[in-house]
Amino acid sequence: MSLGWILSYALFAFAIGLLLTPWFVQFLRRNRLGKQLRVTAVDGRDASIFLKYHEKKFGTPAMGGILIWGSILLTVLLSRILSYFGIVEHSLLQRGQVYLPLFIMVMFGILGAIDDYLNIRGLGKNRGLDVLPKVFTLLLVSVAGAFWFYYKLRYDSISVPFYGPVHVGLWYIPIFIFILFGTANAVNVTDGLDGLAGGLLVIAFGSFGVLAYLQGLFVLAALCAAAMGAVAAFLWHNVPPALFYMSDTGSMALGGMLAVIAMMTDQVLILPLVGFIFVVEMLSVIIQLASKKLRGGKKVFHSAPIHHHFEALEWGESKVTMRMWIAGAFVAFLGIIVGIIGK
Repeated sequence: MSLGWILSYALFAFAIGLLLTPWFVQFLRRNRLGKQLRVTAVDGRDASIFLKYHEKKFGTPAMGGILIWGSILLTVLLSRILSYFGIVEHSLLQRGQVYLPLFIMVMFGILGAIDDYLNIRGLGKNRGLDVLPKVFTLLLVSVAGAFWFYYKLRYDSISVPFYGPVHVGLWYIPIFIFILFGTANAVNVTDGLDGLAGGLLVIAFGSFGVLAYLQGLFVLAALCAAAMGAVAAFLWHNVPPALFYMSDTGSMALGGMLAVIAMMTDQVLILPLVGFIFVVEMLSVIIQLASKKLRGGKKVFHSAPIHHHFEALEWGESKVTMRMWIAGAFVAFLGIIVGIIGK
């Protein structure tokens, strides 16, 4: 597959996302599928800092993730039609490179959509899916993916930059589950400011698209390009002030998809660099919870995740977002360099 076609898929996903946005946002507004404000912090206490800076966002259309992965799926369908008529040699619907990322994207997306819908309608014990069924479903899908990788695709080693492959055997299964579960939740945690997660996902998918292309995984690189284009179209309307939000429907789906792509390119140890801000955001939540638990309620940050801490320092939402984009892009570029020369 030529680089031209790969870029064309990115352009198509971007165009279809932009074209469908007005209709989709009208659909969300007509059905009153708008953002509900978080009234409790990660430790169950009042989220006073969050409410101070985000109260005006109440009712903004949510569940925009459906449009993102819908654009990706339409791009895959277009490639299949082009392949059927002989215009391109290979479609994006390839079992070896694309089935599992798409499967994880759709499964995590459906789970996120159910959680979002229950939250918007005020259903469920805690306005949304309870923690136990949500975690159980995430783990169940992650286990299915891990077994597919290990038993079907015969993955049983982890590539260590500047060292080489390290055979881990059956340990590959829990490693895969941890990476998939952790990345999906990290992206979900990061999705708290207008444009923040969207911009970082464009950087991440673009980075892994480059690495996949250089490894000769051209179909996977094209899928990364399609994801990059679809998220960029969403970001066009999600920059402050956001027209609509991706919500769990998008963040969990795209986070899971990103993790699978990292495993397929055998660049899982590059993922913390490419997704550096996602890691920082997740760690900030863990540190905050641990501090409150072990230090009698004392906090390390004004609010967690850390982007709310910077808001509390009066940086302003746009400045926090832009600075995290810059930091994320810089470290992701470093990740690409390590991924290339460390093989």
